[in-house]
Amino acid sequence: MAEDGIYNKTGYAVGMLEVYGLVCAFLAGDAGCKAGDVSLEIFDKNKPANADELPVPLLVTVKFRGRVADVEEAMRAAEEVAKENTGIVCSHIIPNPTEDTEKMLKISALDKD
Repeated sequence: MAEDGIYNKTGYAVGMLEVYGLVCAFLAGDAGCKAGDVSLEIFDKNKPANADELPVPLLVTVKFRGRVADVEEAMRAAEEVAKENTGIVCSHIIPNPTEDTEKMLKISALDKD
């Protein structure tokens, strides 16, 4: 893990995994952190217009930060756990986010109604 314990500096990859529900997000985040030398960034949430049609009416994005290989390993483990629970909406790894992307990664609606 980084010296300060948080991968928020330019040069680290970010893995984003959007899942159905907060419990699934916690399970996926836990599995990912145990599988790779990564840190979690703040989760984000989204309640889409078709929420009533979804398995769980809340989408949560889990964000892992670390070296590319560690993020890849964390994402594999997190995806496996998420598939066993409520499921995955989408996932993606950005090997070296731009400065503007870094700003966007800090945005979270989890503390908003």
